[in-house]
Amino acid sequence: MTSTDVVLAVLWIGVTAYAILGGADFGAGLWDLLAGRSEPGRRPRALIDRAITPVWEANHTWLIFDLVVLWTAFSPAFAAVMSTLFVPLCFAALGIVLRGAGFAFRHVSERLQAQRAFGAAFALASVLTPFFMGTVVGAIASGRVTPSTGGDQAWSSWTGALPLTVGVMFVATCAYVSAVFLVHEARRAGDQPLERYFRARALVAAVVGGAVAVAGVFVLHADARYVYDGLVGDALPLVILSLVCGLGAIVLLWLHETRFVRGVAVVAVASVVWAWGVAQHPYLLPKTLTVDEAAASHDTMVALVGIFVAALLVIGPSLGLLFVLSQRSALED
Repeated sequence: MTSTDVVLAVLWIGVTAYAILGGADFGAGLWDLLAGRSEPGRRPRALIDRAITPVWEANHTWLIFDLVVLWTAFSPAFAAVMSTLFVPLCFAALGIVLRGAGFAFRHVSERLQAQRAFGAAFALASVLTPFFMGTVVGAIASGRVTPSTGGDQAWSSWTGALPLTVGVMFVATCAYVSAVFLVHEARRAGDQPLERYFRARALVAAVVGGAVAVAGVFVLHADARYVYDGLVGDALPLVILSLVCGLGAIVLLWLHETRFVRGVAVVAVASVVWAWGVAQHPYLLPKTLTVDEAAASHDTMVALVGIFVAALLVIGPSLGLLFVLSQRSALED
């Protein structure tokens, strides 16, 4: 395995971590939006706040990590994506800022009107941000982003059938992952009514996400044949694993066996992310830019591997401690 392969694998691990952890945060905002009026939605919103408050900022550092690695290690791909897809990326960045501001200021505002306004900003941005991120992924997979595209395709590149379908799929996946995580949080808190509340929503999100995924297969076949062939070829074992885990999570939720459903759901989502990577390989931008063509120099890659090792030793224990303390409810005060 070359240093380029190691850097690419680490980049994909970062993408997977953000898809799961960041996705759970975004999905929590959707359930916050759908919780209803102030009084009926008070308890679900309180559980959402307790679940994400200690870790939401840490979860989104994976996005910065992924962007920096892509910029440093595969700068031609970074340049092509940023110059072509700057419109949905700007919308996504604005959504992240509004979401964070809304979540933070909602808790310190004293007036009810302000609390509602900031809560609405948090919830709406939590839905729109993953949608625009999904359009970026869909645009890349469809081959609309190449080293020669630029600002003249700033709108057409991400408004096709596949980018929009993937955007909807991202929202549904975030809702599903978040609901499963919140089932676990309610169970850990011993709150059976909230456990049933989010279990029902996890089942609905799983069915909706599955339906969108099935529709996406047909859109993918028509709009991104190279990636489709990869999914039914080299990536097929990962696709099957995701399907099995997705169905397994639904069965566990239906049978009220929620102890292992979080891990099964995580594997289902992670398998999809890695299936996409395997299906595109050896391209970063399908059929126009390979990994080797986009890779930085050997010295740069070796330096990045060294930085990864140092970060794992320094930052890894801190992140681990944060999540352990969060799961033990030691940070709620």
